[in-house]
Amino acid sequence: MLCKGYSVAMTTDNFDRTRSAGYLANHMARLFAQRLNERIRPLGLAPAQFMTLLELWEEDGLTQRELFERLDVEQATMANTLARMERDGLIERRAHATDARAKTIHLTERARDLRDPAQAAARDVNAMALGHLNGDDLHLFVSTMRSAVERLKAGEAD
Repeated sequence: MLCKGYSVAMTTDNFDRTRSAGYLANHMARLFAQRLNERIRPLGLAPAQFMTLLELWEEDGLTQRELFERLDVEQATMANTLARMERDGLIERRAHATDARAKTIHLTERARDLRDPAQAAARDVNAMALGHLNGDDLHLFVSTMRSAVERLKAGEAD
C-alpha cells in the first residue's frame, strides 16, 4: 500500500525525481560509493572489494556462490572481484571440505588488518551523510531502507 503523499506525487503526468524514492536512493547510493571510494582507495581497496570483505569479516571461508548470493551480484561480477582480491593479496582460495568442485574463500592477514581502517572509512561516510539525524530519525530511515530492500528482493508490489 502506497503512502498518500507518495502516491499523489507519482500519479501526475510528470515524473518528479525530487520526490522519487528510487531516483533519490540511486543518487544517494552513487554518492555514498564515490565518497567511500575516496576513503578506501588509499587502503588499496575498491568498493566491490570492500563489500566482499564485509561478508568475509563476518564469516570467513564462504564459497563464491555464498558470496554472490549474499551480496546480490552476478556470478561473473563476483568471480572478477575475487580474482582481483586474490591478485591483490586479500584472499586465498582453498579446497572445500565436502565439495570437490568448490573452493572456499579465506582472508589473508593483510585483509584482516584492513578491517578497522576500512570500516572507519565507511562509518565516516555514513556520518557525513546522516550525522544530522537524531537517533530516532536515523533508526526510522535505516529501517525503512531495509524494508524497501527486502520488498524489492521479494518482488512485492503492494
